[in-house]
Formats: sequence, structure tokens, C-alpha cells
Amino acid sequence: MAFMKLLWDITKKCFTVGLISVTISDRYACLTPISGHSMSPTFNPVDSNINDFALVEKFCLKKYNFSHGDVIVFFSPTNHKEKLVKRIVAMPGDWLSVSNPFDTVKIPPGHCWVEGDNSAASADSRSFGPVPLGLAQGRVTHVLWPPQRMRKVERVVPQHRLSMFS
Repeated sequence: MAFMKLLWDITKKCFTVGLISVTISDRYACLTPISGHSMSPTFNPVDSNINDFALVEKFCLKKYNFSHGDVIVFFSPTNHKEKLVKRIVAMPGDWLSVSNPFDTVKIPPGHCWVEGDNSAASADSRSFGPVPLGLAQGRVTHVLWPPQRMRKVERVVPQHRLSMFS
């Protein structure tokens, strides 16, 4: 009988910890693996064979509070089962030079333009267009693994790409 009580106590504690963990990862923050070299050198440097793990905060999702230069995790617009990690280059209403100064795109309301830091290895808005903000899963704030790469993810704003049309 004592064994059953111990087993029941352990089961309740595991269930409670699991429920709290799911709530935190769903609403506040989660740890996500980043694979591929599209965001190199920010994540997964080309000379490294170890994938980075990053902290993704989700407070920004309440009102889609993103900024130019933020790195976000979002579902791919072409394959909703695939998660991508890219940097926001343009926000709704911005005019963006796509390939040359005479070829510009206005970002529609509720969308953003994302690109990988390693443009040669990145499938991003240049291939699938502006991304609906509703596909965003959160903002990457820190690299937590591997330990030698642990750091805050800096916001980098590529100003030369934005045009001054209104």
C-alpha cells in the first residue's frame, strides 16, 4: 500500500510539472533547435557541425510587437508543418528594394518581409513573398546551446534596403 501511495505522489508531481512546462512553452517562452545555415553566422556557423538551440520569447505575439531586425520563428507560408527562423527586414507599410533601387515592394498590412543572414543559403521572402504575422511563433532572444556560443541575439537592421516612399 505504501508503494502505491508513493507511485501516486510521483505521478501527481510529474503531471503537475508537465502541465506547467507545457503552459510556459506555449504562452511565454520555449527552447527551439535551429538547423541549417540560412542564418549563419548568427546561428550554426558554417564551420560548425553542432546545431544551436535558442530561447524564443512569446510575449511579442499578443499584439504582434515585432521590430526591424528581430529574428523570428514562424511557420513557412509554403509548408505549414515547417518552422523557419529568419530576420525581419521590413514591416507593414515599408517600401523595400528587392533586387535593385528601381524594383521596390510595399509590405502589406499584417505582413513582414524576412530574410536569412546568409542570403546564398536562404529560402525566404525573396522566394515566397511577405509573411503573414499570424504565422509567427515568437522572437529569438538568446542562443543557449552550445555553451561556447551562448549569447544574446542582436537586432540588426539592414537600413540600406528600405526606401523612403510613403
